[in-house]
Amino acid sequence: MTWNPVTGCTKVSPGCKYCYAETLAKRLKLMGVSGYENGFTVSTLPDRLNQPRHRKKRTIWFVNSMSDLFHEKVPFVFVERVMETIVDTPQHIYQILTKRPKRMAKFFTKRQVPENVWLGVTVEDRKYGIPRIEQLRQVDAAVRFLSVEPLLEDVGELDLDGIDWVIVGGESGTRARPMKAEWARRLRDQCLRDQVAFFFKQWGTHGPDGVRRAKSANGRILDGKMHDELPAIG
Repeated sequence: MTWNPVTGCTKVSPGCKYCYAETLAKRLKLMGVSGYENGFTVSTLPDRLNQPRHRKKRTIWFVNSMSDLFHEKVPFVFVERVMETIVDTPQHIYQILTKRPKRMAKFFTKRQVPENVWLGVTVEDRKYGIPRIEQLRQVDAAVRFLSVEPLLEDVGELDLDGIDWVIVGGESGTRARPMKAEWARRLRDQCLRDQVAFFFKQWGTHGPDGVRRAKSANGRILDGKMHDELPAIG
């Protein structure tokens, strides 16, 4: 499930160019949906802080699919309130993905990462994505993961030391940039070699043959099989 105590963001790297959340936020604003009165302007939503507390069944929550928890305009005092909810709901697992790992590392300098938090960074290319991996490694989390999506180029050989999970996917949308099969294969093979869980999420708008289509016939198939590995969890 998704939990969005923050909405809105700003672009920081090529992976943000065709942000699905920005398009969706604008649509939700036009529809009058609560929480999107400001469109894609960064907004904290205290009334959503207790949402996970109302669900007793163990759930994996993706935190802020419509924002970045470590955006510069999200005060640390609000991030602390998010963490309070996380600590108070140990039955859940929370996945937090950011393109701002320096600020994430700063937040956790004097704070412990809750045991039920998985921390991840986006790695869409070499220039912007790869440096985030080392910044993520500086934070002591139970699970560290990479979201290599949208994969915009061959990112080469990655240092996966201390990384527990790699998610790979192509870009979706009418203006999506294609992902080449060999880029995804290289990451899959490296994860297999380094014993890192590998999850192939999607081809996106372009299929494995590079052809643009409304929906790929082989949407989650890489070389004839699904790759659904998850990191080991207690």
